[in-house]
Amino acid sequence: MSNIVIATRESRLALWQAEHVQALLQERGHTVSLLGLTTTGDQILDRTLSKVGGKGLFVKELELALEEGRADIAVHSLKDVPMDLPEGFVLACVLEREDPRDALVSPRYASLDELPQGAVVGTSSLRRMALLRALRPDLRIEPLRGNLDTRLRKLDEGQYDAIVLAAAGLKRLGLESRIRVAFDADTMLPAAGQGALGVEVRADRADLIELLAELKHQGDWLSTAAERAVSRAMGGSCSMPLAAHARWQADGALRIDAAWGDPEGKAPLVKVHALAPAGDFAQADALGEHAAALLRAAGAH
Repeated sequence: MSNIVIATRESRLALWQAEHVQALLQERGHTVSLLGLTTTGDQILDRTLSKVGGKGLFVKELELALEEGRADIAVHSLKDVPMDLPEGFVLACVLEREDPRDALVSPRYASLDELPQGAVVGTSSLRRMALLRALRPDLRIEPLRGNLDTRLRKLDEGQYDAIVLAAAGLKRLGLESRIRVAFDADTMLPAAGQGALGVEVRADRADLIELLAELKHQGDWLSTAAERAVSRAMGGSCSMPLAAHARWQADGALRIDAAWGDPEGKAPLVKVHALAPAGDFAQADALGEHAAALLRAAGAH
């Protein structure tokens, strides 16, 4: 195939992700270039995503580039990808997943338990707010937007005592030393798709879908599909305080844990889990939908 153009956001992490896919394709003999774009989600930094339109804000401009033929593929953090793609677009593959956990980053405190009463913790994720409030109702949780470097700068300036970020992004940018503690996934249940990269293409590009199949990690694609099915069944967007994390068991079954909470801490955290074989996408989706039904039955809405 002639030159493959990757549409990407221009943050340092997004460029790392696009360059990672570029390198994998170049290793297989393809010529690949990048098209850097600024998305609406990158421009609106004074409000939480849940108030301005959700996850799609990070992918809309990239999809437009695919639609207009300016780019062939778009590389996304899977947790930023809406649960239902617009008509005419598909996920061509999900790559092997990086660490899916959340990380506590703080210049002064080595763990969540060490934070003093009323400490200020930065996050704009409703999921993280709900989980943090369940663990430490005394904390002051303040909004935190911007790319990874901006968030770390705000922390270093003293605006927060600690912030919570995805471990995957820190590791990818060589910032693993900033992680004070990576939360156990059972303590701070990750977001659907956290740590995974997804590659989006136009549905009519059978040539690209075939070519990108070489990059897929089937196990991680199935487990993240189950997580995304929970979110889809709950009407999930980033305006919902929802966590979903799936792990393969020794016997080959897939276990999914899901949680729903109130970011204000006014309702108890609801946690459920389900276990089933998930050898294909239909089974993975069914498992996720079952977990969502369990959440609703336990009081999530």
